[in-house]
Amino acid sequence: MKPYKVTGRVSSFQSLGAVDGPGIRFVVFLQGCPLRCIYCHNPETWDMQGGTEMTADEVFSKIRKYRNYFGKNGGVTVSGGEALLQIEFVEAIFSLCREAGIHTALDTSGTGCQDDEKLENLLGLTDLVICDLKFVNEEDYFRNTGGSFKQVLHFLDLAGKHMIPVWIRQVIVPGINDDEESVKKLNEISMAYENVERVELLAFRNLCIPKYEKLGINFRLRDTPQASEELISRLYEFIEKKSI
Repeated sequence: MKPYKVTGRVSSFQSLGAVDGPGIRFVVFLQGCPLRCIYCHNPETWDMQGGTEMTADEVFSKIRKYRNYFGKNGGVTVSGGEALLQIEFVEAIFSLCREAGIHTALDTSGTGCQDDEKLENLLGLTDLVICDLKFVNEEDYFRNTGGSFKQVLHFLDLAGKHMIPVWIRQVIVPGINDDEESVKKLNEISMAYENVERVELLAFRNLCIPKYEKLGINFRLRDTPQASEELISRLYEFIEKKSI
């Protein structure tokens, strides 16, 4: 099937994003996620059957309208949900972007696809990976997301093999991963990959509570305090590839 005819399910778009990669970006949020992260802000994206079915060409037609805003550093970011659950769809979108000379960023947890050939094909069309490294060991990762940390590390290995630039992000949740040991381990992992350019620590926020209430889902961190900027600044002291 030709790339522009490949279909997928889209949750939403953000036309002028400023926090999902370099410069001004058109962000495509895809539907479906295999994880159930304890702090997830977008539970409406979990259901693989939700959102709107679109072709890659329909998505790209929206992207083209904003190309003049990208400047030298901007481009397109495909996020989720979990983008790798719809890897053929992302590959089709990125193929169209590559043909048009538009910078591509993949925002992913590194889970959702375990087919190395498909992953490497997509990475060949990816200019930047933004990897949400949620927790730093298998036990914590499974307990708080339901996924496998080994799969995340394997994805990072593939990105490293092809020297795709990577930004690592982690949401800091008070009482869960805000300790010195966890952040030092995060730094250790980032330093092990030459292609990791920066690490971003994001403060946990509970603004998603109304979404959970509307969907009738229990938000397990309802009573957890939000992470302070002072906490984030202190933890950055243990990060070498920092971005503040």
